Amino acid sequence: MKTALLVVDIQNDYFPKGKMELEGSIEASLRAKEILELIRAEKLPVIFIQHISVQKGAAFFLPDTEGVLIHENVRPLPDETVIRKHYPNSFRDTVLLDHLKKEQIGRLLVCGMMTSMCIDATVRAAFDYGFQCVVIHDACATRSLKFKDTIIPASHVHGAFLAALGSVYARVMSTSEVIEKKIYKSS
Repeated sequence: MKTALLVVDIQNDYFPKGKMELEGSIEASLRAKEILELIRAEKLPVIFIQHISVQKGAAFFLPDTEGVLIHENVRPLPDETVIRKHYPNSFRDTVLLDHLKKEQIGRLLVCGMMTSMCIDATVRAAFDYGFQCVVIHDACATRSLKFKDTIIPASHVHGAFLAALGSVYARVMSTSEVIEKKIYKSS
């Protein structure tokens, strides 16, 4: 089964001084970089997802801003695929599904931001389309959320979403586990 790396929304606005800073974004991007370098060395496909906000009232990932750019830690090479999206689900109104079918991809290694939004939406959709998914948990980041009067810490948000994804939709592994088990190799 052919594997591709899906790098979702690792964009400047999620980093310190960005418009929607996430907790652990730098560390997650460095783990993503580690996987990216490995996948490039293995000459496997890499697909970057770039969110561009076009909805009225959007506060980040605005067109033609520094914040919308893919972060320098995982910047795409000129020959790598970049798919732009406008919704949390990377498949919605994009060419992602057609691209994966054309390339005969069966397994997706997924990393990126934000665990509780775009990673969750994308992995669930990928599973529904029949892809095997591996979410690289330490190459993802999120933020604290509020429910009613309670602040849910980012680490709890991250853990809860990954636990839910790991129950049915994906294998959830660390960067070192993916490397050690060579999960990216064809099977």
